[in-house]
Amino acid sequence: MRTTGMALFKQQNVEDFYDIGEELGSGQFAVVKRCVEKSTGTEYAAKFIKKRQSRSSRRGVRKEEIEREVRILQELQHPNVISLHDVYESRTDVVLILELVSGGELFDFLAQKETLSEEEATQFIKQVLDGVQYLHSKRIAHFDLKPENIMLLDRNIPLPRIKLIDFGLAHKIEAGTEFKNIFGTPEFVAPEIVNYEPLGLEADMWSIGVITYILLSGASPFLGDSKQETLGNISGVSYQFDEEFFNNTSELAKSFIRQLLEKDTRKRMTIHDALNHPWIKSCGQTEEYSAEKKAEQLKTKRLKEYTIHLHSSMSQNNTYANFERFALMLEDISLMENGLSAVAGANHTLQEDMEALLSIYNDKEAWYKEESEAARKQLSQVRYEYRKVQATRRLLQEDMKAVDATLETISGKYSQRQSQLDTLRQELTSDMQWLKGVMGSLHPEGVLDSIQSSRLS
Repeated sequence: MRTTGMALFKQQNVEDFYDIGEELGSGQFAVVKRCVEKSTGTEYAAKFIKKRQSRSSRRGVRKEEIEREVRILQELQHPNVISLHDVYESRTDVVLILELVSGGELFDFLAQKETLSEEEATQFIKQVLDGVQYLHSKRIAHFDLKPENIMLLDRNIPLPRIKLIDFGLAHKIEAGTEFKNIFGTPEFVAPEIVNYEPLGLEADMWSIGVITYILLSGASPFLGDSKQETLGNISGVSYQFDEEFFNNTSELAKSFIRQLLEKDTRKRMTIHDALNHPWIKSCGQTEEYSAEKKAEQLKTKRLKEYTIHLHSSMSQNNTYANFERFALMLEDISLMENGLSAVAGANHTLQEDMEALLSIYNDKEAWYKEESEAARKQLSQVRYEYRKVQATRRLLQEDMKAVDATLETISGKYSQRQSQLDTLRQELTSDMQWLKGVMGSLHPEGVLDSIQSSRLS
């Protein structure tokens, strides 16, 4: 079917045109498989997205969300961004035929190295920035930048090419339109997502800061023992450069991270600021500094441990699906109070946020109580009026019975009077006949006629 601004979702069976191979990966409602186009022999990746079958269902992805992902992918054509080749639709699935990215995840590739220089790390981060710059130039925010979504096109070359994948949460940021949502992977989301504030391209820059921190240290800056603790750390920007992890990291690299992990979005580096930061801009330009960065060898042992932990502890609920889960998020925030008691005293901003939520809750509770009391009074008044109507009805019924009895009495009297009148009429008629006979015997005919005429008159 064709919708506004959409390419045709082909209704044919995808297996008629592609040979579907082994599974490459899977998510909550999607499975990615290797496939080969029969007509050309070219390899692609087929992403099978399970459609939501009804509005009330929570299983599957809503059709409009899939269409948004396809619209965005159709706009993208960049060396560091995955490309869309074709789209098929069946009753249960939408199948995206995507560029095959077979080099695996960037972090897995780097974790296999014994050591990693800042120069190498900078080259990969620079590619990520190039891809994000292309997205932001089109006002597209990815909103789910994380190690699993940074892939290598081919790892069997000296400097593999980065590919940004998975645009399921991406949105086009329209000028003058406020956009809010709660989604993404908790470990990498920006504070404005946690606090349900207006979102923009700045959220991607925060995620790049977290990715860079992990890449250089093998440690996650905000990851806690629970989702609530992680979100609390993000909201409070609670992180530090532990000497154990950053003893071989340059101050320029730390400066780059600090300017990205900035809670105030107005102070956070933009994509242009990041590309012009000395730590990035010096990549391959200044031989003296490049040699210094190459000399600083970062141990990858912790990065290897991080990637192992990441793949073994991935939970299905690690991603917030959409705004429908906002109510659940508020419940999570209320539970965060216990987990954040240790940092609440030093973090005035978080305390203010919690007090604001509590104030909103109290206002709502007072409003509901007031409405409930008003409804109770109205119901009591209705009951009182109903009882009055019932009493009036009984009185009216009694009055009707009295009127019926009176009418019966009057009817009886009327019949009696009518009978008496009929009797009188008969007597009068008899008397008139007698009088007529008397008058006829006493008066001549003419006089009698005159009397009759006068009587008739």
